[in-house]
Amino acid sequence: MMRTFTSLAIVFMLSGCFGPFASFGHNRNLPQADRIIVDKSDRRMWLLKEGEIIRSYHVDLGFAPVGDKKVQGDGRTPEGVYRIDRRNPRSRYHLSLGISYPSRRDIAEARAMGKNPGGDIFIHGGPRLWKDRNRRDWTDGCIAVTDWQMSEIYAMVSLDTPIYIRP
Repeated sequence: MMRTFTSLAIVFMLSGCFGPFASFGHNRNLPQADRIIVDKSDRRMWLLKEGEIIRSYHVDLGFAPVGDKKVQGDGRTPEGVYRIDRRNPRSRYHLSLGISYPSRRDIAEARAMGKNPGGDIFIHGGPRLWKDRNRRDWTDGCIAVTDWQMSEIYAMVSLDTPIYIRP
């Protein structure tokens, strides 16, 4: 009985039956998003294709989620229009998609205050060493989802996809 179960499990894994986990971004059965919208106040992220919502997710944000990110270390998630500018399958979180923050405007605003705007803002899953799964808004300014959701998002979002982050 155990040998049969193990054999079936191996067959399913090899055949890609575990959905987006099977290939971390190469599952051709998932639609490709052409836009991402994040609503910080509702803690929601939507993937869209040709104006239609194809996926919706609950998100966690930076530890100080109200307001636009201004400087490094403020714990805020940026607001505005950005692009997905990098993919990291070896992230210290469960996969990550880089957001093109800071923009030229963000850099100018931070410099006017004599500060650094920060950077390394991502959409990502949970950290490899997770301490408190029940804590809300735990990132340093990133957008976080569950690991399973991140595997799906990673498979559906390409480089240069626009992301609109609303207050």
